[in-house]
Amino acid sequence: MELTVSIHKIVCCAYIGLSTLVAPPLSSQELTEFQQLAREVLKELVEINTAHSAAGTLEASENVAQRLINAGFSEEDVTVTEVVPGEGNVVARLRGRDTGRKPILLLAHIDVVEADPADWTLPPFEFIEQDGTFYGRGVADDKDEAAIYTAILIKMKQEGFVPDRDIIMALTTDEEGGAHNGVSWLLQNRPGLIEAEYALNEGGGGLVVDGTRVSNAVQASEKKFQNFLIEVTNPGGHSSRPRRDNAIYDLASALIAVGAFKMPVNLNEITTAFFAASADIVDDPAVADAMRRIAVDQGDSDAATLLSQNPQYNAMLRTTCVATLLDGGHASNALPQRAQANVNCRILPDETPSDVRDALERAISNPNVTVMAEGSAQDSPPSPLTPDLLLTIKQVTNDMWPGVAVVPTMSTGATDGLYLRLAGTPVYGVSGLFYGETFSHGMNERIPVQAFYEGLEFLDRLVRKLSTGEVS
Repeated sequence: MELTVSIHKIVCCAYIGLSTLVAPPLSSQELTEFQQLAREVLKELVEINTAHSAAGTLEASENVAQRLINAGFSEEDVTVTEVVPGEGNVVARLRGRDTGRKPILLLAHIDVVEADPADWTLPPFEFIEQDGTFYGRGVADDKDEAAIYTAILIKMKQEGFVPDRDIIMALTTDEEGGAHNGVSWLLQNRPGLIEAEYALNEGGGGLVVDGTRVSNAVQASEKKFQNFLIEVTNPGGHSSRPRRDNAIYDLASALIAVGAFKMPVNLNEITTAFFAASADIVDDPAVADAMRRIAVDQGDSDAATLLSQNPQYNAMLRTTCVATLLDGGHASNALPQRAQANVNCRILPDETPSDVRDALERAISNPNVTVMAEGSAQDSPPSPLTPDLLLTIKQVTNDMWPGVAVVPTMSTGATDGLYLRLAGTPVYGVSGLFYGETFSHGMNERIPVQAFYEGLEFLDRLVRKLSTGEVS
């Protein structure tokens, strides 16, 4: 998963304060059997290198499948699909009563971003528990949820728990890159394995500010990813005889225009709910007031101006575009014949890449500059904010953390939930994992031990309630 901080502050220091919130982390001797199982699965997954270059997701899938079969799942209900050599998915089904209710899908990816041991102070593919913290590539994105879901299904099977609907778990490959996304492959080749009423996925999670749990986010929408190539060509010539027109200068002017340009505010159901709910928990009265006003009237320019000063709020308000790569010229003593830049846009669900391209061209307003889409964005329609689902999430959240708000949110990054949404299956990112800073794509990826076990408990309770229709 790309970085998707889901609410009103970037949680740069929250991890330090988390220890003041909860009991000291449990030692391995104090763990319940359920917690020990989740820890063992997480350790096993982390210590299999599933970065794209290593192609280890098939091995990880086969190991999970064997755990499930050893716990009593039939081979008929555990399927490993090899997408390409070395890369695979595992899909498991806990059979429920035949009540006519469609299954729930628990989705997590088991591939990880690349990790060079030379860039870490700890070995990235060794699971380490130290000072109340789990370290290792994937502990936060997304092997933690894969381990949690695996442990939940094993526990349910061993207890003889029979839900009112089937519960499906899909642990998939190539979310973090590569050409063979596991969810997309399943939809194209084995759609019946993952057909469900809705899916739970990554993308949400708990926010901690100054040592206090503030909110539990439910991701119901995400932006689309689209790169544009901004390019200028020129006949060039010798650098000793400069021309009035210059490809690099034209490109520089175009990028300055892109940097100054803002797409219009465009809220949807999820982002409107985000600002309305966030207004009750931010600590700045002016920001809270602006959130309430923008939720009522997205044309409130004063509110939009204030909120746009915060990068996260700005990304929730509108489509954003930013220059990320530059390339120009071919020799130090020659006039440039070509200059180009990559502009990365994160597009709101109800806007189109062609609209964004047209807006960039208008902002640049230079006939010498071309704007071309690189690839095509995948649509990801927002999932409906189903009242019963939200009520159940609120109930479990309040049972575990009284007073913590449940806030619908739109990810400004991306997950592979978009493939399910595009296929008509709503997806909700929710986890109850109050992690704070994790460096999920960086050095020494880590999570608080106690928060992992609390997330395990939260998701176990939530899945049970959702799979039995229990709403009190």
